[in-house]
Amino acid sequence: MKTIIHKAENRGHANHGWLNAKHSFSFASWFNPNKIHFGALRVLNDDEVAAGMGFGKHPHDNMEIITLVQEGSLAHQDSMGNGSVMQFNDVQVMSAGTGVFHSEMNPDKNKGVKLFQIWVIPEKFQVEPRYAQERFDEADRKNKWQQIIKPHDDNSGAGIFIYQQAWFNQVDLDATQEISYTKKRDGNGVYLMVIDGEITVDGQQLYKRDAIGITEFESFNIKANTQARVLAIDVPMITLE
Repeated sequence: MKTIIHKAENRGHANHGWLNAKHSFSFASWFNPNKIHFGALRVLNDDEVAAGMGFGKHPHDNMEIITLVQEGSLAHQDSMGNGSVMQFNDVQVMSAGTGVFHSEMNPDKNKGVKLFQIWVIPEKFQVEPRYAQERFDEADRKNKWQQIIKPHDDNSGAGIFIYQQAWFNQVDLDATQEISYTKKRDGNGVYLMVIDGEITVDGQQLYKRDAIGITEFESFNIKANTQARVLAIDVPMITLE
């Protein structure tokens, strides 16, 4: 098993006033040649958007975009005619494909919103753009993995599909609980982020917003040192030219 540690404090940081963003991988004006991507995982942004503010209408193409709200509300609009408001436990997927315009705004005039925006490089390009949103029951991830994202050709199990051989799972662990993770596919690696709490993986202690990239493994164990929430992103270890 090979691992790489990404400490929370070493992420890129951009504070635009209305947006306070932490970047796990090179994004916008922040560039780190050693943090371009982890396989097909290209972007993992930890965003805080001020009350009443947000991302105005802008374009994307040929990217799988996953949004996970952690606190507050987020209003979505897009050129496909979709409109919705996301809250905690909602998962949003947008396959940008041949091109789509969208906006993500904080509808609350008094409170900020916290979210993860995650980009996965697709295995299928120029697909028809699509949008999906689903709420997942918090009780279904108590000390067990809850699948929220799966590949487009995987007809088994829960989750919203994306056009990549990738799986996202999350778990809420009680203190002292242990859980194992088995990779979904040969050639994949797992990027494990501690959303909250403290865990131990492969002898490494990881704290809130720390991450570990794991490759060349079949399975590994996670021990929760405190109550912890963990996100596992299982992606093909592609290389970028």
